[in-house]
Formats: sequence, C-alpha cells, structure tokens
Amino acid sequence: MAGIRSVLAECGGLAVDAGTLAIDDDLYAAGLTSHGCVGLMLGLEEQFDVEFPEKLLNRRTFESIAAIRDAVRGLVGGGEA
Repeated sequence: MAGIRSVLAECGGLAVDAGTLAIDDDLYAAGLTSHGCVGLMLGLEEQFDVEFPEKLLNRRTFESIAAIRDAVRGLVGGGEA
C-alpha cells in the first residue's frame, strides 16, 4: 500500500526518508515517537477512511510498514486485524 509510505513520510516525523525503509524495518528505531505515532494513526485514518479500534492502539500495530499494512487491510476489509 503506497499510501502508507506517503502518510508515514508526512505524519510520522521520522529521522529517515520513509521511502528508504524496508517493509519490516523497525519504525521506532527509524525515529517514530509516541507523538509521531498519533499523527501517523490520524493520517492513516483519513487516508483509508478507517478508525483504529482501541485494541489496535499499541506499539506492535505501528512497529513496521508491514504491521501497519496488515492492520489497515483488516480494517478496510471490514474486520479488525
């Protein structure tokens, strides 16, 4: 999902270019903070017209592009990841 990288670049506040990250790279090691995570979540909700349920509001959901992709796919598909 290319949209995830663009939201990550715009809202994540990373110390590195989101385009250079592998899908399984640790986003927290790349500079994602709790504040950046909130911005990222809000950006993803707007981009994909979803709402993250409370059970997905944890570090693991936002630890990598792959984890975000899986969560968003679950939400877009109508089920919770």
